[in-house]
Amino acid sequence: MPSAIVIGGGLAGLSAAAALGSAGFRVQVFEARPFLGGRATSFPLASGDDSVLIDNCQHVLLRCCVNLLDFYGRLGVRDRIRFYREFYFIEPGGRISTLRRGALPAPLHFTGSFLRLRFLETGDKMAIARGLLALRRERTRRDDLDRITMLDWLREKRQTPRAIERFWQQVLVSAINEDIGRMAARHGFQVFWLGFLARADGYEMGVPAVPLGELYRAELWQAAGDVSLRLRTPVERIDADGITAGGERHTADYYICALPFERLPALGLPAPAFEHSPITGIHLWFDRPVTDLPHATLLDRTVQWMFNKSEGRYVQLVVSASRELTARSRTDIIELAVKELGEFFPRARQARLEKAHVIKELRATFSAAPGTEALRPPPETSRPDLFLAGDWTRSGWPATMEGAVRSGYLAAEGVARACGRPAHFLLPDIA
Repeated sequence: MPSAIVIGGGLAGLSAAAALGSAGFRVQVFEARPFLGGRATSFPLASGDDSVLIDNCQHVLLRCCVNLLDFYGRLGVRDRIRFYREFYFIEPGGRISTLRRGALPAPLHFTGSFLRLRFLETGDKMAIARGLLALRRERTRRDDLDRITMLDWLREKRQTPRAIERFWQQVLVSAINEDIGRMAARHGFQVFWLGFLARADGYEMGVPAVPLGELYRAELWQAAGDVSLRLRTPVERIDADGITAGGERHTADYYICALPFERLPALGLPAPAFEHSPITGIHLWFDRPVTDLPHATLLDRTVQWMFNKSEGRYVQLVVSASRELTARSRTDIIELAVKELGEFFPRARQARLEKAHVIKELRATFSAAPGTEALRPPPETSRPDLFLAGDWTRSGWPATMEGAVRSGYLAAEGVARACGRPAHFLLPDIA
C-alpha cells in the first residue's frame, strides 16, 4: 500500500488526506494544533466555570461550492450544513430587503425580488443589470481581468456609487475577503458568475449547523480509509528523505505540504510574495434575543454580516478585509459592534451585553490583488514526491474553503499520478 504524509490539518490537507485514503493510500496527517480545520475551526472559550465552543470566524459556503460539499460528503457531515434561499439586506434604521430566487430560469431567477429591493434606487438597479449582462458576456472574452481591479471594471461599466457600495462591494468583500479596489476583476467575475448567474440555486448559502470543529471529528475519519491524525505534532523540517516532526523522523512515499504560504521558508521551501488580508469576528452574548433573522448583511457600516448563532441571544458579526480594525483595541471593537448592531436591530439597544469575544485573523487569506494569479504555484514541485496544497495555490478559485478543498484534491491527484495509480477527485464547476 503506497503511503503519504500530509503536513497541515486545515481544509486543504484534510481534503487531500480524505481523497488519498479513499484511493487506497495509507495517510498520516500532521497538525501542530490540538484541533483540525486550520482557519475554519472552532475552539472552547472559557467563561467562568463554563466553556462554550465557538468558531474562530463564521464560515459559509454557496451551493456552487461542489468540492467542499463533496469533502463533507466523504466524512458523512453534509447533512450538517443548513442552506438558506434568502439573503437579507438591512439598512441602518432596520428596513429589510430580501433577495431570493423566483420561478424564472437562470440567469433571470432573481428578477422579481431584485426589482423589489428597497435599498437600491431604480437607476442603481438599471446599472447593476447592465453590469451583470456585461459580466456574463465578457467573462470569457477579456484577457485583462487579472490586471485590473474589480472597481476599475465597475467604473468602466458606469455603475452608480450606491450600486457599487451597497451591492457589488457588499457581496464581494465577504466572498473574496478583499476590497474591490484591491481585488483582481477575475475573482469578482467568478463569484457573480457561479454564485448568481450560472444556475438558479448556485447562490444558496450554507451555514454549518454545528461548530466547525465538529465537521472533522476524529471518529468521522473511519469512513475515509487508512488515515491517521497526529495532532499537537508540528513539522519542523522537510528533507529529501523524510520529515522531522516532534523531534522524530517520519518517512513516506509521497508528501503534501498544506501549510499557509508564510510557513514555507521555515521548512526550507520557497514562498510566493503574497500580502495578507485580515478578517475580524466579533462574538456577542446578550441577556435577551436581539433578532429573529438567521443572518443578514448590514449596509453602510463597518460590520458587514450578522449570524444568529443561538436564539438571537448569541450573534456573531463579521468584518472582512478588516484592515481598519487591526490596530484597534478589543474594547473599541466591541463598542463599535454593539453600537452598529443597535442601528439595525432596535432590540439590541435595550439588551444587556453579557459577554463578548473578538478574534482577529490577521493572516486570514492572501490578498487577491491584480497580478497575483501568476504567482500562485501549481501542486507539483521540483521534487517528484512533494506536492503543495492550500487556498493560496493555483486551485482555480480564490482563497475560500472551496479553493482550499480544490487544492487538496489537485495535490492528491498529483500524488496518484506519480504513484502510477491515476485518480480523479476534483469535481468540475457548475458551469
